[in-house]
Amino acid sequence: MTDNEQPAERHRRPAGADAATVAAVGKLSEALETTERARGHLYSFHQLTGGADLTLGDAVDMLRAAGHHRLAGKLAAELVGRNVLPGRWTFQIVEEYDEDYYARFRQLEREIRDELVDGRTHLYEAEMKQARRSHGRAGHEATPDS
Repeated sequence: MTDNEQPAERHRRPAGADAATVAAVGKLSEALETTERARGHLYSFHQLTGGADLTLGDAVDMLRAAGHHRLAGKLAAELVGRNVLPGRWTFQIVEEYDEDYYARFRQLEREIRDELVDGRTHLYEAEMKQARRSHGRAGHEATPDS
């Protein structure tokens, strides 16, 4: 196979890494990618909840303007600015997640990748690409500059 038919060096299996190791590290990276998606949803939760609280404040103002002072006061006192979990607004949940679970997950994934596959990423996918693509055909190149 010509050199331009090979994946980039960063996507080639390093010496000593067997298929089972590449698959295991690939599964670990897949789990991290899923955690990245979960983190994105957590940020969506944070932003949506904050936006809802601001909209709730508008509703309170509108209820007051419409003469419904008791109900506006009840909403303002019980919901506007309320913690979503004991002692926490959503920014605190995001910070705790980022600084604890997420940071540790990223750290361990990186340590294991460094130790087992010289820190290389997406080896499993790169090998899948090599196996599945039609070598020598347009649109199936190994790298962007092939």
